[in-house]
Amino acid sequence: MNIVIVGCGRVGAELAFRLYQNNHKVSIIDHVSTAFDNLNPAFRGHLVEGEALQQDVLERAGITKADALAAVTNSDPLNAVVGHIARSVFNITSVVARNYDPRWRSLYECFELQVISSSSWGAQRIEELLYHREISTVFSAGNGEVEIYEFSIPATWEDRPLSELIHDPDCRPIAITRAGKAVLPHEDMLLESGDIILASATLSGIQKLRGRLALSEES
Repeated sequence: MNIVIVGCGRVGAELAFRLYQNNHKVSIIDHVSTAFDNLNPAFRGHLVEGEALQQDVLERAGITKADALAAVTNSDPLNAVVGHIARSVFNITSVVARNYDPRWRSLYECFELQVISSSSWGAQRIEELLYHREISTVFSAGNGEVEIYEFSIPATWEDRPLSELIHDPDCRPIAITRAGKAVLPHEDMLLESGDIILASATLSGIQKLRGRLALSEES
């Protein structure tokens, strides 16, 4: 793939080298020449110094032949506008923008861009690791709005129906592993101590599930 990256800070430099290692053709833009010092010395992509909002800079980076673009500067307005230009002017369908300040998320939503908010996602993951170790996250979609969680059924839920434990529209069971064999769950299934549950949930949904598990442990 031909990929254009806007921003050569720590994120942009790491992304550029990872893509280069996977045999993609990478061009990276930054308006400060010293930013290219962040790149791994083994990187052999195309470096373009200049303002990414200038058409000639984007064209020098090869945007007219690009298959994808990532806007990962620490300026939310710049990331959003460049992402919008890539989609609406250059017809690039694969565009990902970095959200630096969560307060700017609505701007990306206006442009309907795929956005990665490391601050929001990182804070949520740290919170979970600090005091929610009984239920672990195994997959995160988007910026953590929906995640897949894994947890083990405690003895207090032995022979109780799955529907009694998970009955919230914001939390849905995906699979149950019992004695090493995974099956698709149904609401009338009786739980056994030690069952491994995979559930897809929002933050609200998983908090309610944690509450039900905690109450059962206390009773």
